[in-house]
Amino acid sequence: MTYEALMTEAGRYAHALRALGARPGDRIAVQVEKSPEAVFLYLGCLRAGCVFLPMNPAYQQGEVEHLLRDAEPRVFVVDPALLERARAAAQNTSGPGVVTLGDDGRGDLVDLAAQQPADFPTESREPQDLAAILYTSGTTGKPKGAMLTHANLLSNVRVLHEYWQFQPDDVLVHVLPIYHIHGLFVALHCAFWNTSPIWFERRFDPARTIDLFARSSVFMGVPTHYVRLLSQSKLSTETCSNMRLFISGSAPLLPDTFRSFSERTGHTILERYGMTECGMLVSNPYDGERRCGTVGKPLPGVSLRIVDAQGRPVAPGEVGAIEVKGPNVFAGYWRMPGKTAEEHTADGYFKTGDLGTLSEDGYVSIVGRGKDLIISGGLNVYPKEVEEVIDALPGVVESAVIGLPDPDFGEAVTAVVVLRPEAREQWNEAALIATLKQQLAGYKVPKAVHFVDDLPRNVMGKVQKNVLRATYGQ
Repeated sequence: MTYEALMTEAGRYAHALRALGARPGDRIAVQVEKSPEAVFLYLGCLRAGCVFLPMNPAYQQGEVEHLLRDAEPRVFVVDPALLERARAAAQNTSGPGVVTLGDDGRGDLVDLAAQQPADFPTESREPQDLAAILYTSGTTGKPKGAMLTHANLLSNVRVLHEYWQFQPDDVLVHVLPIYHIHGLFVALHCAFWNTSPIWFERRFDPARTIDLFARSSVFMGVPTHYVRLLSQSKLSTETCSNMRLFISGSAPLLPDTFRSFSERTGHTILERYGMTECGMLVSNPYDGERRCGTVGKPLPGVSLRIVDAQGRPVAPGEVGAIEVKGPNVFAGYWRMPGKTAEEHTADGYFKTGDLGTLSEDGYVSIVGRGKDLIISGGLNVYPKEVEEVIDALPGVVESAVIGLPDPDFGEAVTAVVVLRPEAREQWNEAALIATLKQQLAGYKVPKAVHFVDDLPRNVMGKVQKNVLRATYGQ
């Protein structure tokens, strides 16, 4: 597909959204699998002046209903397999119009778009108008919508395009999901800005991906992808000889993976750091040392500081809370002014919730997360959300969910559960996991469950998750 054809399709989808009653500023909720048509919809949404709201296709009905109730979208686009559930969710919330879009290129929205003219006069938007809302959970419960403006997205792609030195002949291998900032805003935007050809893969297949390297130059992935590439015997210096750049993000890259990939391919992975609320913040350099165990230096235009509990900058090498400010930092949380204010300092820095260090020469290392966030396979898992589902099961007294190091996923979601005596025959690991799979997206479901008599607590009664991580981390 050419870029001209891409924009033609985006125009048809913009007309289709308009025909469904969407107007500038309206939210368009989207829960579909990866497909070219999903990209047409994304670009059509922006051209129509609407606000794109992607959802993970794995979200279950309760999760979907919360987002619909909170965002009040005008239109809800779903995979045909999810239609019945989507209609039920719509009836229980703000009642958006529900249309389908399948990864096979079929659906109500596809048919409607095909009937529309190609020429759509793109709506003029101001830099501070919303382009997208991406929901990110918190440890205290329900997900909150991070509002991203056109200025946020534009500033980030301009900086990344220059910082990673995109070339006129670059070709991108795209294996990431497009409901997440990594695949949607980082990978696609960089390629679009450069008008690069894209191998748009519906899913990650390590063997096929290595074959594509011979006809490509840039790959963006999560640590899990690199682990699985290393499991392929054909990964070598020869099979990667045409590649210019390998980028990793969304989760910590293990030092062993970093070193093994360099030894096998002759390429040093460029690791970077970002988050839903800010896009990319920090990156190892294209030219210069890509330092193992760090995420690099703050990107141009990003101000980053590391502070103690009183908000005072810490010395180089000391651990503190990471705070950032820049044109890429989001406009706040949707309909949550109090939470937005709470997560910003008086002088305008956003509190990331991550802990890190800053070296004498400016390299940032992430050492932990203040809110016990788990990143499994590049996706965020918030323990409180999983704990609430487990605790609601019959016979469960309480639970604690932690992340443990995993060579494939980066971190494995693990549950430690206290049962009532009468429920100990009812529940075992397999039964609990099977039940949770019906209530949570797959990546949130624990990969292991441990049953205990009591959870360790400090003198204030708070569960000591550090003790659990030390106990079960072996």
